[in-house]
Formats: sequence, structure tokens, C-alpha cells
Amino acid sequence: MTPPPGWYPDPSAPHQARWWDGTAWTEHRHAPEAAAYPAEPSTVPLHTGAGAGPGHPAPARARAVALTTAAAVLVAAVVGAAVLLRDDDGADTDARNPPAPSAPAADPASGTPTTPAPASSAPPADGPALVEDQLNGITFPLPDGWVRPRNVSGADVVMTTDGTYRCPADGGVCRHGLVLSRTVTATAETSPEVLAREDIEEAAESAYDHDTLDSKPFGGMTSHETVGSGPVAVAGRAGYYVRWRVTTAEGPGGYVQSMVFPSTVGTESPVLVRYVFDAGEEGPPLADMDLITKGIRPAGDEGTGGGVGSGIGPSG
Repeated sequence: MTPPPGWYPDPSAPHQARWWDGTAWTEHRHAPEAAAYPAEPSTVPLHTGAGAGPGHPAPARARAVALTTAAAVLVAAVVGAAVLLRDDDGADTDARNPPAPSAPAADPASGTPTTPAPASSAPPADGPALVEDQLNGITFPLPDGWVRPRNVSGADVVMTTDGTYRCPADGGVCRHGLVLSRTVTATAETSPEVLAREDIEEAAESAYDHDTLDSKPFGGMTSHETVGSGPVAVAGRAGYYVRWRVTTAEGPGGYVQSMVFPSTVGTESPVLVRYVFDAGEEGPPLADMDLITKGIRPAGDEGTGGGVGSGIGPSG
């Protein structure tokens, strides 16, 4: 991280302080104020007792002398080390590098100390909003029209479409889309393809046939067809996905996708990501599935995404 603006030891002259403006060294320099020591008495003892008296410095005076000598040795060592760091052509190696901040900075014009702002893990103001799955060490991009989960049962839901509507069959509360992320722990199987193919039926039934309360918000699932499957890279890991188009007794039906890939943290347990998108004009764009998949990253790493070496299959 780039240190904040402030006075730091000059890499080319450690006995001086030099102003770092946050991106580069400036030409502002000054010599640090020398430490002030009280004047030394010549022969007046500071206390009575053994070793005190004319010609014998008091203990406090001796300590001051020792500290002064130690400080001089330290400065000489620092200057010597700086000389050893210089290149053969005379350029100072450290002068090309930013300083390591160790104290509050000060403005060169006013000299007023300032305290650096604490680092933030929030994305830049002009960057995409992110949702983090801390358990599996990944982040998801939050496309337009999607929000972080609220008033949703299930701790593994990472995002939903904004707003709700009345379910077509039972009058309950439905959402046009949701994405969930969980660790696969109920089996010793680790193959992403096997796990994705095993999960897709359960994903479709729980989304469009019957819910956890055994109600049927869409009147039940009447049929399905596979509209996509194949290898896919997620967060730099080789995974596999299966996508179904589901037809329901009432309503437009929807799309369900099961995607499995190795975790980027810990024991690399398989991570399952499910997508549930309503079909029809009210449902989210099917392209959001691919957009979210390609934007999944290891937490703290903005450079390793999906789609590396393989693509997502046909949208259907």
C-alpha cells in the first residue's frame, strides 16, 4: 500500500527528513530538531553519597552523556547503511521507493500533523458492488437489479432480485431470482461434474416444485430440459455446470443452474453455487447468470475470475 503524505527519512540522506506527497518524493527537506539536553554542571554534585562530589559526575549526568553517545553511534550506523544501499552509478536505491509510514504525517506548508485514514476493504466508488461469501472465501458481483439478501430464509443465499411478487399458485411471496452458495459436505465425492449433475434435480424441485414448507408456489414442476452443461472456470478453478429450463403448472417457469468448483481456501472442499431465474419478461436477464459466474473472485483478489480456458455453455 502507498504510504500517506508526510515527513519521512530521506532515502538519499537519512540524517534529513523529506516530504512524501503520497505518490513521489518532493524537494522539501529539513533537518530534524536536535534533542535538547540540560546543561551539564561542572563540579557541583547533584546528591551526596559515594561517588558524588567535585570531579565526579552525578548519575543523572552520566546517563545523559551515555544517551548522547548512543544516539551518535546510531546516527552513524544509519548513515553507513544508507551509503551501502546506493547503486554503482550513485543513484540511491531507496529514493525510487515509497517510505514505510511510522508516524502521523504533516503538511509541508503548515507543519500541522495529520492522521492517515484507515484502510478500507470496500470496493472503489466507480467499481462494481460485491457480495462476499466469507465461509468459502469468494466474492460475487452484484449486477443491476440485484440486492443483498434481506427477509430471506436460508443463510446460504448471497443475493436476490430487488422486490417481491405474489406467487402464481398459492399467493405466497416469491422473488424473480436468487443465487445461493454453499459448501458440499454431505458426500465424499469431489468431482465438480458429478456433484453438479446430482444437484440439479434437487435445485429445480426446491425452486419450482415444492418449497421447504412443502407448499407449491407454482403449482408444481411439470417438465424440464437441459439447455446447457459443461466445464467452466470459476475464480481460476476448473468447475462444471448444468442448466435446466423448467416448466411449471402455473406461471412462466424458469431456469435453474447448479455449478460446482473447488474452493480457493482451506481444504479446497467443493463449492456449490445455485442460480434460480424466473422465465418471462419479469424474470432477470439470463445473461446475468454468465455475468455473475465470470465475476466470481477469490476474496481479496480482483484479478482471478471465471471463464479462463473455458466458457459457459449455451444460454438456452
